[in-house]
Amino acid sequence: MTASNEATRTPALDGAGAAVKPTVVLVDDHALFRAGVRSELAGHVHVVGEAADVESAIAVTLGAAPDVLLLDVHLPGGGGVTVLEEVLLRRPTQMVLALTVSDAPQDVIAVVRAGARGYVEKSIDPADLVAAIHSVAAGEPVFSPRLAGFVLEAFSGRGPVAPVDPEIESLTPRERDVMRLIALGFSYKQAALKLEIGHRTVESHVSSVLRKLQLSSRHELARWASRRGLTD
Repeated sequence: MTASNEATRTPALDGAGAAVKPTVVLVDDHALFRAGVRSELAGHVHVVGEAADVESAIAVTLGAAPDVLLLDVHLPGGGGVTVLEEVLLRRPTQMVLALTVSDAPQDVIAVVRAGARGYVEKSIDPADLVAAIHSVAAGEPVFSPRLAGFVLEAFSGRGPVAPVDPEIESLTPRERDVMRLIALGFSYKQAALKLEIGHRTVESHVSSVLRKLQLSSRHELARWASRRGLTD
């Protein structure tokens, strides 16, 4: 299992000895972030398509048939897991690398179970991201060292298996991210900056979380999360 901050992998070479540039479809619901990633990847990969939500991500990926689908976990219309399931159902050989702000174990495990070959955070160094794309294109799994621990524990059978909490399972991955930050004492503005989403989007998620958990305030939410060890 390759860690994203290890030495850069040697790219595959074509018959003339030139590095082969993998084709990539970039999926993220923030246009500014996509532009930044596209700029960083320029000269190293061919970005052959982009998408901002689940429906367009599925359509663009199936149409472009890239070497690697670079996929955010949290998307409008169902999330990255939905994209994975639909794409791999129709194109089982598709290689997928999750690139996301979330480092929640449940998100990592859910995406890997759905078929992703790698999972790296958006704070990754550009050179390491290029190396990760090349590795995933070659069929090699890629995870940052800390996230690799989650995966090994979940799939090796050596680590403890956490019981399913139906209340937590009722929340979407994005709602879990927001819930944890608010429970840790982040303001709505701070949570929005951390998750790279709008202030009103955070408010909407908090309202949804409170409704689903039948809580009346963020203070009750903090106590609820603390009792479950989600703020440790």
